[in-house]
Amino acid sequence: MLPIARSLFGPIWALVADRFGRKRVLFIVTGLWGLWTVATGFANSWTMLLVLYSIALIGTVASEPILNGLLGSLYRRSERGRAYGLVRATGAIIGFIITPLIGQFGANPEGWRYAMIAMGITSVVSGFLILWFVHEPEKVTGADELSTEMKSDAGLFKLSDAAKLFKIPTLAAMAPMLLFVSSLVIFGFQAQFWARDLGYGVTNAAYLATVQGIGSFLSALLGGYLGDVFNKRFGDKGRVLLFQLYAVSFAVMTYITFQMASLFDSDVSKGTGQTVTNDPSIGYYVVVFLMGLVFSIGFSGCVLPMVSSVAPKQLSATAFAVLFSLIQGAITAALSLSLGAISQAIGSLQLTLLWFGSVPYIINAIYWFIFYKTYPRDVALQRQRTKLIEQGQF
Repeated sequence: MLPIARSLFGPIWALVADRFGRKRVLFIVTGLWGLWTVATGFANSWTMLLVLYSIALIGTVASEPILNGLLGSLYRRSERGRAYGLVRATGAIIGFIITPLIGQFGANPEGWRYAMIAMGITSVVSGFLILWFVHEPEKVTGADELSTEMKSDAGLFKLSDAAKLFKIPTLAAMAPMLLFVSSLVIFGFQAQFWARDLGYGVTNAAYLATVQGIGSFLSALLGGYLGDVFNKRFGDKGRVLLFQLYAVSFAVMTYITFQMASLFDSDVSKGTGQTVTNDPSIGYYVVVFLMGLVFSIGFSGCVLPMVSSVAPKQLSATAFAVLFSLIQGAITAALSLSLGAISQAIGSLQLTLLWFGSVPYIINAIYWFIFYKTYPRDVALQRQRTKLIEQGQF
């Protein structure tokens, strides 16, 4: 449900945020909207649960497209790798604090209620933190050249501008590339795989997700740093090279994590999810941590800064919303439904994770060769295209 909500409502929230102010909308939909998640914990029927959870998801998906647009107005182009990495790292911190706590409810049949209430309260608290600490630049005067450049880099979301994105080869190539970014699909099923297929149970699965979250936190920071370093060392082709190294590394780590667990835990055996047939070893925790350590490098260090560097300034917010909310949300929803159906049909979630998880990243590493040609050219043309849009000629 989350990918569907992300696809349908992500662009809408970006539009609303540009109309009424990004900070204000973030406070409402990321913060106060968390009360819907709290209410979900008190549902007394399946229908009520479905309705309340669906409403809660509508707000949950708002933060990504709004923040991506906001970052363009807060950081210089040379600093955006670190900026995107810091934001993704912050999300990872929250995740690895909350996940083990929620995992404690796994043995309680009513535990999901407490989990929903806990997540909702966390969302409300985050909204007030945004209200107090996030600074959204005000409109600037022409005399403030740096602020003007930074503010205009954020752009405003306009659905009518979506078609213009695909006139830019790098952005046009980003859309099919997202077909092979299957990490969101993997992470949607990994808890089930750990709890049931490996017999670790819900609580151990939460601990594994926490360890992965710690790795993801470090990965986001590392990815932003490496992206900027590769960009300085190899020029515009540096981020392309880094993504290819990342894609191969992530494919290898997901293969080891999901296909070779028995090498680290010889007594793994399938359970029900609630029962614990064995506990993960220290070695397997290390493997899961390393998977998390690789996870965020590609987006924080490569994809997000690249989009920001080629999209004309007026199209920046539109590019993020269309690519990563509308298109990626729709792709993730379709892949998730397909993975679930195929897993049931063949009777093996493990094998399905191979073909939907590891293999797509190898394909993506090969696919990214096209960016060696398109990306440097589009970076060089960004300023010209920005002027053409100002003149109404793009």
